[in-house]
Amino acid sequence: MNATGFRRRPRRPRRLAAEASALVIAAVVAFPLYWMVLSAVRPAGEIESAEPRPWTLAPTLDSFRRVLGQQEFGRYFLNSLVVACAVVIASALIAFLAATAVTRFRFRFRTTLLIMFLIAQMVPVEALTIPLFFLMRDAGQLNTLGALILPHIAFSLPFAIWMLRGFVKAVPESLEEAAQLDGASRSRFLWQILFPLVLPGLVATSVFSFISTWNDFLFAKSFIISDTSRSTLPMALLVFFKPEEPDWGGVMAASTLMTIPVLVFFVLVQRRLVSGLGGAVKE
Repeated sequence: MNATGFRRRPRRPRRLAAEASALVIAAVVAFPLYWMVLSAVRPAGEIESAEPRPWTLAPTLDSFRRVLGQQEFGRYFLNSLVVACAVVIASALIAFLAATAVTRFRFRFRTTLLIMFLIAQMVPVEALTIPLFFLMRDAGQLNTLGALILPHIAFSLPFAIWMLRGFVKAVPESLEEAAQLDGASRSRFLWQILFPLVLPGLVATSVFSFISTWNDFLFAKSFIISDTSRSTLPMALLVFFKPEEPDWGGVMAASTLMTIPVLVFFVLVQRRLVSGLGGAVKE
């Protein structure tokens, strides 16, 4: 056997160990999702059994029928969709413009502003819920979807700006100079050249914004007090969670239905997401 063969032999066990470890980690991560779906299709007797089994021989869709039979479930779903889409679009556009400004322009307190963005990431959401409640009350936004959209935009922007700053910085300034020599205005360069180049980064930040908004329970519980028609999907879980007799099948079925839009969103943006997390733009 030649020297090349001796070099390749030690790599195979390491590769098999890495693949086995990846499969184990994937199984651990996927198991809660599997148990959620399994509990959603189990009969009530099996869910309440003292000896749960990781399978069922009598799957049923009764839990899904109870969830979909709730009159407000469709309204909750629509409210969540409106809030999530509004946050994703608004935060992406604002973060793109802000990242371009702090990267391409030199102005006073620019570094201070970037540090403030970083510090804003360290503040726990729970610590700001009460001040935000009074702010929304004084602005007359309680019991409206705006009370959910505005805070989520504010919390999504620091992370989005920091991430997009790297993408904007990776686009060479010579490209902008060449566009100006060809007669392109700054706005045309911004939207027709720079925007497509940083789109992978926008997709990556949009995933973060979408998930955090879609799964939000704290703001929905704090800012939607009396008008339940403005509630979102996480609030729908409370309908099935009763302290005396919780409907675990309904909770798991509703949770499964809540997960579907997130999976669909991932499928639609997965290619852009991979390149966005890896840093698609290079000089």
